[in-house]
Amino acid sequence: MTSTEIRELRNAPAMLPLFAKAVIRAGVKPGKAPALPDIGIRLRDVVLDSKHLATYRKVCAFPADGHLPVTYPHLHAHPLFMSLLLHEDFPFAAMGLVHVRNRITQYRRINEREQLDVECSFGELVQVEKGYEFSILTHVSTGGELVWESESTMFRRGGGSGGGQSRKTPPETTPAENFEEWKVPADAGRRYGAVSGDRNPIHLYPLTAKLFGFKRQIVHGMWSKARCLAALHGQLPDGAFTVDVQFKLPMFIPATVKFVQEDAADGIDFRLLAKDGVKPHLTGTIRSAG
Repeated sequence: MTSTEIRELRNAPAMLPLFAKAVIRAGVKPGKAPALPDIGIRLRDVVLDSKHLATYRKVCAFPADGHLPVTYPHLHAHPLFMSLLLHEDFPFAAMGLVHVRNRITQYRRINEREQLDVECSFGELVQVEKGYEFSILTHVSTGGELVWESESTMFRRGGGSGGGQSRKTPPETTPAENFEEWKVPADAGRRYGAVSGDRNPIHLYPLTAKLFGFKRQIVHGMWSKARCLAALHGQLPDGAFTVDVQFKLPMFIPATVKFVQEDAADGIDFRLLAKDGVKPHLTGTIRSAG
């Protein structure tokens, strides 16, 4: 996208004003033919805060090994995400968007002392059966070397194409047998929100979640992905690899969940399941990017 207009920032945008703006723009309507603005945002020379990194590791259960956790660069991209979603030409309201998929490719391990350049831009917008899906692309480089990139796919309900095929009866599934059981506390959303800056009300308290139609607060999808990768930390490839996840059913917290991993011919498959060992909160794959 050589014609993309890239706006340079000197500092990361503050999250609280961005959320306030999101509330103001909650009534934005997409119109009959929504289109994404051809824009991007770049933040150069991001210096990592060791205390912030230590807190993130604690919240997500990553060990300290001198390198950034695979999901950590996403935190530096999140304020840029929000700035894109609040651009005056963005056709949807930021409130109500659902993160449905996330793919990260790490080309090499990133030393925690490296300075990073982070750039975010819009990908493709497509109309699906129940609404619209679009992606936000993130590229992280250091010294001109691309070291990390991601594609986050968002869903906006309404205005879909319809005409979907009739649903097939899902196959019967037996509960998982080989798993790790985790207890996810009620404050997990508040703790992750504090370190990530994503203080969306649906993640904080039962009352604030009910205002948006949830019976109680739900955990962040990117916390779930990070927690799974923390459990797999010692098994991640040494070279370039891609970790691709789909976010399924929301995880109402507090919760008891089951983490399942399986060796595949070309990598690792993993799932984060509800207490019954059947219903999925997240499914993912890890594959070499070589």
